[in-house]
Amino acid sequence: MGEIGDKPLLKMAVAFDDLADTVNSKEVDLEVGAFAIGCSQVSPLFGFLGFAFKIAEKDFVSKVEDLKEASKSVTSLELLLDLDVEKNCVKTGGSRSRNLLRVKRGLDMIRVLFENIIAEDDESIRAPASQAYDQVLAPYHGWPIRAAVSAGFYTLPTRKQLLEKFNEDENSAKVYMQKYIASSAVVIHYVEELFISRKLGTDW
Repeated sequence: MGEIGDKPLLKMAVAFDDLADTVNSKEVDLEVGAFAIGCSQVSPLFGFLGFAFKIAEKDFVSKVEDLKEASKSVTSLELLLDLDVEKNCVKTGGSRSRNLLRVKRGLDMIRVLFENIIAEDDESIRAPASQAYDQVLAPYHGWPIRAAVSAGFYTLPTRKQLLEKFNEDENSAKVYMQKYIASSAVVIHYVEELFISRKLGTDW
C-alpha cells in the first residue's frame, strides 16, 4: 500500500481495515482503545472541510478523546455499553455510550461523503458534503447549528484542494475512499448492533 507518512486518507483506510478485520473475525470484542485510535485518524478530515464542519469536528474530537480515556479502565465497546446500562445512564449527556453513538455518526457522515464524492465528478464538493450532512447529522442538530453548517458550505475546499490535503491524486484517493467506505460500514454496523441488541436504539 506504500508509505503511510503524511497521508491522512491512507491512514484512515488502513486503520478501518484493521478494525473491520477484528469485527469480521468474530474472535474478540472490539477494544475501546483500538476503536478510538482508529477514529482519531478520521478527525483531521473534519478539519480539512473547514468552517462548515467546525462544530462537528470539535464534537467528534472531544468524544473520541473521551473514548480514549475510557479505554484505560474499560476493555471492549460491549463492556462500555453494559456498564452504562447497569448505571442507567446510557442516554445521559456525556455518558460514554452517548459519546460512542455520536462518534459512530461522524464516521457514517464521512462514509456517505466519500460515496458522494466518488459518485460525482464535480470540482465542487458542496453537493456531496451537504447531502452527507443532511442525511446523517442534520436530523440531530437544532436549527442554529444547521444554519451555521449551511452557511459554511460556501467555504468548503474544492475537490482538488481536498486531494492536495490528502497528498493523493484522483486515482489513489478513490482507492482509499472506497476502502474506508467498505471497512467503516462493517464497524458502523457493529456499533449499531451493540445498541440495537440491548434494545437501546440509535435514533436519539
